[in-house]
Amino acid sequence: MIDFKEIELHDKKWIEPLLTIADMRGSHQNFTNIFAWSKIYNYRVAQVAGYLVVKGVVDDIPYYFYPAGSGNLKSVFEVMKQDAVSCKHEFVLAGISPEDILMINREYPEHFEYKEMRDSFDYVYFLDKLVTLSGNSLHSKRNYLNRFMKENHDWFFEPINRDNLSECWEMNQEWCKINPCDEGSIYKENCAVRRCFNHFPELGLEGGLIRVEGKVIAYTMGEKLNSDTYVIHIEKAFGNIVGAYQMINHEFASLIKKNYPNLIYVNREEDMGVEGLRKAKLSYHPDRMEEKYMATYFEG
Repeated sequence: MIDFKEIELHDKKWIEPLLTIADMRGSHQNFTNIFAWSKIYNYRVAQVAGYLVVKGVVDDIPYYFYPAGSGNLKSVFEVMKQDAVSCKHEFVLAGISPEDILMINREYPEHFEYKEMRDSFDYVYFLDKLVTLSGNSLHSKRNYLNRFMKENHDWFFEPINRDNLSECWEMNQEWCKINPCDEGSIYKENCAVRRCFNHFPELGLEGGLIRVEGKVIAYTMGEKLNSDTYVIHIEKAFGNIVGAYQMINHEFASLIKKNYPNLIYVNREEDMGVEGLRKAKLSYHPDRMEEKYMATYFEG
């Protein structure tokens, strides 16, 4: 049985290097997301033969992430399989990519059944496209920016820091009053958002906000995900201010490009099956969907 533990902030010191070595593309393979969502999905972590192993529970089904690290991967899978046997539940992997499936099938041919996790697919865009908003498909986004600037003369963008972080939280609380955060996936997300605010500097997060007449009306937070991708964890704006969402998206993408000129993509994470989120993320015409699957082991 694997000796799992609750994830704590100081675990970042050993977890992040393993995630960096693995260079994975799924937004869930990220310390901030594992830490922020740990209370919701009961994440536990362990180091097994040079790999990070994460175990969680959703809908009463225990599952594991694909291991992150380097070395003898099959030996880690065998330990995970034995942990599932010892705990008397199925050996289930969640959030695995098509590339992971190829690796699994090489080691365990015809021993896993796969199921698509569409609500967990990440939306991935070229960073340059989010900055320039060029092309006919994004014409409406440019129109929203123009309208925002026309209707809000006294506005400006600034990075989030220790001095203005509390103002973003106040805006987030006001946003929750308008968009009830007390049930379903929005409630779960708000719990994760709170942990990001509580540990913003320790997690190494970055962010930006927009003020109109001095008041914060939009903010966003993210960080570098892997060698070529930036991940956006949170984005909030007051929906009654036309163009606010489009403007915070554009201004922060421009800041990412300035700070990380070698990055190629922006991962805007999943839509959690929320219709409004799905529509909004599709409206930017993703250049790639980071597909995720659930794999269940069976004896051949």
